[in-house]
Amino acid sequence: MNGKPREPLIKFVRKLRRPVFTTRELSALAGKSLSTTSQGLRYLTEQGILIKIRRGLWAEADGDRLSAYSLVSFLVPGHRAYVSFLSALHLHGIIEQTPQVNTIASTAHSRTIRTPLGTFRIHQISPGMFAGFDWNGPDRAFLLASAEKALVDSLYLSAHRKKQYGNFSELEFPGSFSFAKAGQWARRIRAQRVQAIVLRELDRLSGR
Repeated sequence: MNGKPREPLIKFVRKLRRPVFTTRELSALAGKSLSTTSQGLRYLTEQGILIKIRRGLWAEADGDRLSAYSLVSFLVPGHRAYVSFLSALHLHGIIEQTPQVNTIASTAHSRTIRTPLGTFRIHQISPGMFAGFDWNGPDRAFLLASAEKALVDSLYLSAHRKKQYGNFSELEFPGSFSFAKAGQWARRIRAQRVQAIVLRELDRLSGR
């Protein structure tokens, strides 16, 4: 046989150094056709090595870094998305109870997406409010709203009659939390009625 022996597909999966990937990017890395790559990925899934998230999207089944949030940047192709609302408040330690649905902010249309790793609720926000987030963790796995922005995003939804985002059983604000910063985010809300509701609720939560 001429040339070097071809590497098994799983080696190329691990060369990506992240738990979630697409068929197309693995095909390009391995130098294989999309159909050949898809066939190999299906075989690895049958062996329990990979999880098929949806068409064209896969994850390592035993990846140490794999979590539901690993999927966030892949959920709405063509749009950016970040973890916010109740999920972000939980990750920041402000609310104790783990939300049953992973709550995501995006400029894409609102929808619910169900995957083998969990259910995601995408909430559409205006481009002017699409800010206040940063990469989370040393491996930059997903975008996460700051504590202040997550609270304002939640109150914003609550003002739009989504009351479950404003009925907090208990809030525990860390010393680093800034109600002044939260107020700055609230003043970026263009709808004056909604802005007034959010600012009033921030005043109540801050004890002023």
